[in-house]
Amino acid sequence: MQDSINIALVGNPNSGKSSLFNALTGLNQKVGNFPGVTVDKKTGVAEIVPGLSANIIDLPGTYSLYPKSADEYVTYDVLINQQSADTPKLVIIVADASNLKRNLLFCSQIIDLKIPVIIALTMMDIARKKGVEIDLDGLEREIGVPVVAINPRKSKGITEIKKTIDLALRSQYSVPPRDFINNNALAPQVIDGVKQIVPVKSDYAALHVAVNAPELNFLTANQKQGIQQTLKTNHFNKTTVQAEEIMQRYARIKHIMKAAVVESDPLQKQLQSEKIDDLLLHRFWGYVILLFVMFLLFQSIFWLASYPMDWIEGGFGALSGWLSQILPDNKVTDFFINGILAGISGFAVFVPQIMILFGLITILEDTGYMARISFLTDRLMRQVGLNGKSVMPLISGVACAVPAIMATRTIENRKERLITIMVTPLMSCSARLPIYTMMIALVVPDIRVFGFLSLQGVAMMGLYLLGFFMAILIAAVMKMFVKIREKSYFIMELPVYRAPRWANVGTTMIEKAKIFIKDAGKVIVVISVILWFLASYGPASRMEPVHQKYEKLLADVPEESPEAQVLNKEFQSEKLANSYAGILGHTIEPAIRPLGFDWKIGIALITSFAAREVFVGTMATLYSVGEDPENNNATLREKLSSAKWPDGRPVYTKAAGFSLMIFYAFAMQCMSTLAIVRRETKSWKYPLIQLAYMTTLAYICSFIVYHIFK
Repeated sequence: MQDSINIALVGNPNSGKSSLFNALTGLNQKVGNFPGVTVDKKTGVAEIVPGLSANIIDLPGTYSLYPKSADEYVTYDVLINQQSADTPKLVIIVADASNLKRNLLFCSQIIDLKIPVIIALTMMDIARKKGVEIDLDGLEREIGVPVVAINPRKSKGITEIKKTIDLALRSQYSVPPRDFINNNALAPQVIDGVKQIVPVKSDYAALHVAVNAPELNFLTANQKQGIQQTLKTNHFNKTTVQAEEIMQRYARIKHIMKAAVVESDPLQKQLQSEKIDDLLLHRFWGYVILLFVMFLLFQSIFWLASYPMDWIEGGFGALSGWLSQILPDNKVTDFFINGILAGISGFAVFVPQIMILFGLITILEDTGYMARISFLTDRLMRQVGLNGKSVMPLISGVACAVPAIMATRTIENRKERLITIMVTPLMSCSARLPIYTMMIALVVPDIRVFGFLSLQGVAMMGLYLLGFFMAILIAAVMKMFVKIREKSYFIMELPVYRAPRWANVGTTMIEKAKIFIKDAGKVIVVISVILWFLASYGPASRMEPVHQKYEKLLADVPEESPEAQVLNKEFQSEKLANSYAGILGHTIEPAIRPLGFDWKIGIALITSFAAREVFVGTMATLYSVGEDPENNNATLREKLSSAKWPDGRPVYTKAAGFSLMIFYAFAMQCMSTLAIVRRETKSWKYPLIQLAYMTTLAYICSFIVYHIFK
């Protein structure tokens, strides 16, 4: 086995690269149906034939070999930099047969780099529906490299392409001796001069080094200086050269298309996708349908998840009550039930909603509708200093802000990318979902208007829309302050509509549940255990008087009497108030009291800075520690609904519930997001600005909402 063999998968966005990567390697990489889903290089090992394995590199999608965005530079560096550890021995170009002319431009450029190439044609079924018939043998003769038809979504053609890879690696296919076009004639003196400075394989590679020398990290300072001098001496105009190159390539591609491709009259047949787009992208009805789709999404989250959530919540309540009865009444039992079990129940109950949310998002991606959302919102985005490419990170932010911020690398314009990074955390991520669900269940009546319209689902949708429109508003403000002047454009290929791959939907749901349980669950349980200690112990100077006080009071009443039960409850409550957690909570309570929050919520605000979903686990632990052991079988919702201020008023009123939801909708309660913003902007300035403005915004809006509803 030769571990050093690298095979790169390249192609236009939406051409099927990631599907082929999965088919070759078996990795469960997410496959989306919109441009820019693959941002970082992804690798996996594939067995080509027995005894021969290769390292497959799935590179970001790009339309040509002239990079404009950060993700396109990833592809460019691997293909141009011969010193890279990822330099491929073979390149598989995944080309969309239904848009062959455009895809052949990129193919021709890579062929001229003199790297062994295989063209994998996808979407052959779509091409046939368009009336396009491709002579594979004729196309192979015209281009001079192997051409294989595949359908990775249905695992068709995978055996054939592996055989072709094996033959190519054994040098059965040679690199075409002639260039696709006469590259040397484009700038002969410059190309010859660059080849004397930098060892490159072809005239075309030398041309690219000349065009992009300042951005190429593998060049030394002396090499860059020598290239700049060569360009200056020969009066090199890269724009003119690039334009001439593209025109010559398309002239040759036109000849190839005539020789190997038969196309029907495009006016004779309109694809079903285009007919559907007439409605879904309509200037008025398109937006109405978009809102309806979002409405169905959030109604479904509540409706479908309510049954498993009730089962899980009731199951943990019954388990806690049962364990309280059969286990001895000591600190170990208390630690297990009110520390570990309460922490686990705090996140386990929300797993069904997380799975359903990601399942529905995957369906939107798979069907092709997610790309239409970008198209529909481009006009709105431009008015606030963004463009349609910003929509994909914002929508991804509904799942998690960290990969969403990384996805902004597809945005070429620096100003638009920076603003998108700064506002993406305002989108309600899946970590906020447990908080929303818990609060909505407490303060929004479970009423169905017209027999099917869930009021709680409407409230959930309102919170997500609130995050989106606040992001738009903040972007409009930042547009005035970010002083970067660059022109931008938004070109996007709309994929054809397809039936969702249910296996992919199921896999995504399971994988996201595993990630939530593994990553969020781990943090929640650890913090819950720490909180149990902080809530169970306190300074001796404060805890001992409490114990002495209630020992005397309890000694004067019968053990099972109602008075004893009341005293026990007061004892637990006063112990919690004088614990380390209670002291910390009461210290910060004056600052959050104007928002309607008590000291327990204050503790949860602090702990949830590690991760927002920790809020629920924190509340589960605090209310378990502070409860009478006889009440362990009560659910968290029941405990919260019975929580009282010292004067007897309920803590979780409508005003407090809405205030808390608004606070979490806008607050930057996530260390991971701040870390990724620091990495993407290469400065602490922007994450600190983000933390300051989001916290201030959350506090002010929460204050206003509380006093309005109060």
